[in-house]
Amino acid sequence: MTQILMPKATAVWLIDNTALTFKQISAFCGLHILEVEGIADGDVASGIRGADPIANGQLDREEIERGEKDPAFQLKANVFENVSLANRTGRKKGPRYTPLSRRQDRPDAIAWLVRNHPEIPDSQISKLIGTTKPTITAIRERTHWKMSTINPTDPVSLGLCTQIDLDAIVKKAADKKALADAKLEKKDGPSLKPVDETVEPAQPAPKAEPTLESLFKPSSD
Repeated sequence: MTQILMPKATAVWLIDNTALTFKQISAFCGLHILEVEGIADGDVASGIRGADPIANGQLDREEIERGEKDPAFQLKANVFENVSLANRTGRKKGPRYTPLSRRQDRPDAIAWLVRNHPEIPDSQISKLIGTTKPTITAIRERTHWKMSTINPTDPVSLGLCTQIDLDAIVKKAADKKALADAKLEKKDGPSLKPVDETVEPAQPAPKAEPTLESLFKPSSD
């Protein structure tokens, strides 16, 4: 079996983010099953931060999905031949993997993002929480089949992404929108005010004051 990097940290991530059995995690990480159970109970590796084996290229999301569906399935780690781990992970594309136990929460997260950050494009939402563009469109247009039960919820609180990732795409979308607005304003120029706001209305001429001469001037009759 291929020796994986950071087996305990990987086990922590798999326990927290997948529906794999302890036996499957034990076999994949090369740990005793009692050690895996101890990690799940918090007695072992309590100070270790989970390491995502998909992000570092050691495991494909398809392997996890097959394992979640079949408890007897044994996960197989990726084998790297003359290719650095960094280069392999750099080529990984596609949406973020979402654990099976949390996929039902994605519509709630999409609704929250659409409502609170409409400037974020669908492509970024798809990558952030591992969903599809048709699903996002259906929620935007309120045609999704679960629309009546969807409760907009922060994706960070649902465990679908990190606060750092969310802040990053929000900032990116805001910067892009600000740049587009600046270009539009520069192209169109400042808007002109209506004529009645820029031209003062003409004032009537003041009446002439009567003089003594005009008061005592004899009438022509």
